[in-house]
Amino acid sequence: MSWITRCFEVAARMDRLGVAVVRIGLIVVLLWIGGLKAFRYEADGIVPFVANSPTMSFWYNDPGGYKAHKNPEGALVPANRAWHEANGTYTFAYGLGGVIVLYGLLLCLHPWLPQAAAVGSFLVVVMSFVTLSFLVTTPECWVPALGDSRHGFPYLSGAGRLVLKDAIMMGAAIVTMADSAKLYLRRREAGAGRAAPTSRVEPA
Repeated sequence: MSWITRCFEVAARMDRLGVAVVRIGLIVVLLWIGGLKAFRYEADGIVPFVANSPTMSFWYNDPGGYKAHKNPEGALVPANRAWHEANGTYTFAYGLGGVIVLYGLLLCLHPWLPQAAAVGSFLVVVMSFVTLSFLVTTPECWVPALGDSRHGFPYLSGAGRLVLKDAIMMGAAIVTMADSAKLYLRRREAGAGRAAPTSRVEPA
């Protein structure tokens, strides 16, 4: 057997490790990013996505006014922060962060309650789909027309590149959802097998 074949055989046996790494990665991202929503710079950064979303903009008091009150990451502009306070920016971010952290905690339950982890993964799939919809609703996802001939579709801005990565998160969540659902069904079948009464054969 050649060393190339051995390498492929080793790679073929790493699927379980891959699922575990995917699950841990999702948990870390969800807990970390969700927790950061409690900090104002992160809440400021998601404003264009929420303000332009037809299904989420109602959470803000003035969704159309955000362009005049943008806060660059690391900058402190008291007037802008006051505007975001009145706009409901931070209140919404607290709620969103709590939901994202909850999804991460549900995935943590995989070893004990795989059915809850499967539901959590499904909710991450839905969340990723919503995030990907920002490519359609948020103008800031595309390079603006500021003089360069390369702008608009398909030229993703920094915000657009960030959003597009949720396609990977969606795929990862589908993998963990299937894995948790399989574990739940295996345990359910094993429990049913133990509970089934054994048939007794009466002597003739």
